[in-house]
Amino acid sequence: MTDRPVRHFLQIPDFSRDELLQTLDLAARMKSGAYTDRPLDGKTLAMIFTKSSTRTRVSFEVGTYQLGGHALFLSSRDIQLGRGEPIKDTARVLSRYVDGIMIRTFDQQDLVDLATWGSVPVINGLTDLLHPCQIMADLLTVQENFGQDLSGVKVAWVGDGNNMANSWLNAAYMLGFELRLAYPAGYAPDAEILERARGAANIITTHDPREAVEGADVVNTDVWASMGQEEESAKRAADFQGYCITEEMMETGSGRAIFLHCLPAHRGEEVTEGVIEGARSRVWDEAENRLHVQKAIMAKVMGGA
Repeated sequence: MTDRPVRHFLQIPDFSRDELLQTLDLAARMKSGAYTDRPLDGKTLAMIFTKSSTRTRVSFEVGTYQLGGHALFLSSRDIQLGRGEPIKDTARVLSRYVDGIMIRTFDQQDLVDLATWGSVPVINGLTDLLHPCQIMADLLTVQENFGQDLSGVKVAWVGDGNNMANSWLNAAYMLGFELRLAYPAGYAPDAEILERARGAANIITTHDPREAVEGADVVNTDVWASMGQEEESAKRAADFQGYCITEEMMETGSGRAIFLHCLPAHRGEEVTEGVIEGARSRVWDEAENRLHVQKAIMAKVMGGA
């Protein structure tokens, strides 16, 4: 343990604009092989999962190993959180054992409490409100296609005003690019996050997905019913009719438009097979980039990079 101030990554605005760009640059250097340091040598990351995962678990575990550290997978079924232990107790105990904590959970307040009561860096692997690591991976993917300067990029989000939409708003708030959000009535993003972003970037909201996609450089979507919303699947399928990203819709984007999806994808619902497997899709680069941006975040908050 060190005496330096504890840095958390609970949401994108936890880093300054310069820090966000530096983190993306570090991730790009890690991906290219230009960065070979091992800032987590001898350090341990505790990974708490109350939501199951493929990409989050594997990318954090592999990333910790590649930076010289060790990751511990902690399912809520296997630790005392699952038996009702207060999160503040778990936070204080784990802080005596490990050098950082990543949590993937439902309630944003659990994340905040973990950071408040713990004494080691906490990273948001996902909550129902925010998904900042995914958006950082998306931003790296956008930079790979359009260059490091994101200010002139037009991003379209089509679908639920969920944790992805909220985190895109936070990214626009910090980096100033244009963001168009298309969602059905009743599925708006978090009102406070939306209003904050409006004060710093050109934010367009609409109930017409075609309006959002037309002329956009980045077209992004997600499943209509996220984890924990399975009972709403039938209603959401009806409410989101017309929100499927099709080849025809992609053609209305800019001539350089790319398609992103955080996965898992339901082909034939929010996106067609032709789009996700098509020439404009950057979904697999985006998935890989979770590894690199999370390594950069861990190097920054846990390793002092």
